[in-house]
Amino acid sequence: MMSERVRLAFTIGYIGKHFHGSQIQPDVKTVQGELIRVFRQLKWLENNDSGHNLVLSSRTDAGVNVRRNGGVVTIEKTLWDSLNRRKMVRAVDDRLPDDIVFLDVKEVDDDWNPRMASHRVYRYRLEGIQGWKYSEEKFQNWLDLFVGTYDARNFARLEEGKNPIRKIFSCTPWIVNGRVVGFEIVGEAFLWNQVRRTAMALYGLSTGELSEQQIIDAIQQPESAVDFGVAPPEWLILWDVIWPDFEHQTSDETEFSFTPPPEDEYLERTMMNRWQIGSKLEMECMLFHEWSRIGKLPYIPHASN
Repeated sequence: MMSERVRLAFTIGYIGKHFHGSQIQPDVKTVQGELIRVFRQLKWLENNDSGHNLVLSSRTDAGVNVRRNGGVVTIEKTLWDSLNRRKMVRAVDDRLPDDIVFLDVKEVDDDWNPRMASHRVYRYRLEGIQGWKYSEEKFQNWLDLFVGTYDARNFARLEEGKNPIRKIFSCTPWIVNGRVVGFEIVGEAFLWNQVRRTAMALYGLSTGELSEQQIIDAIQQPESAVDFGVAPPEWLILWDVIWPDFEHQTSDETEFSFTPPPEDEYLERTMMNRWQIGSKLEMECMLFHEWSRIGKLPYIPHASN
């Protein structure tokens, strides 16, 4: 007789540069692979359990940082009954490498699907790409081009069988300490590379290599293939994934600052390279401070004698 099982939803965050993407792959370090390793180490998953017993909500490529993603795993109910949220989170988090955090966990219905989120939020730090030029007059107009429901195949690496129609709720400036550093985009779901290709299109608009009409044509005439390029992954953050039936730990955003890019008429390559290295570390520090807030667990007092 099979033991009773329970389905658990969880949230995680990670530093993208240390992983070959989120989805499990043979012989390389991935986020899903690390989670499965820890669950097996704790004997919460059998070694012959399929990796699909632990799945993530949103796929991310190598190098992409994640403030909060989610997933689901099925374990024995007797095990879950013997634990609580705090114990389970600490047991998993203590065994994961420092570049991935296990934030929260809760029981959900057997048919709960982590990929059926109401919306996802991404942020891209455009100033990380050398040559990006912020235009106060035009930037919001450029962002507005990407809002709405449309065929986004010209801004994605379209996989076979995927529906290219995507709904984008908003696209707004990402402002840090009163300075625009990039953009935030919110949508139901995104195609592969969609945010990074959107970022590259915005970069092209800022440098004058692309016009607004080219973007409009790419959206309104998806059957006419164009390729505006793919922006680097390291400036992208999956900021949040929201499910209608999963209560998120909320908090005011961490107070942080980003150092502006160096400005020089003859900007030397090594100067920009050093700034980029420091700026990536700034983003990692921001994420660790965010995790310390959104990963706060309920206090459970020790029983008195």
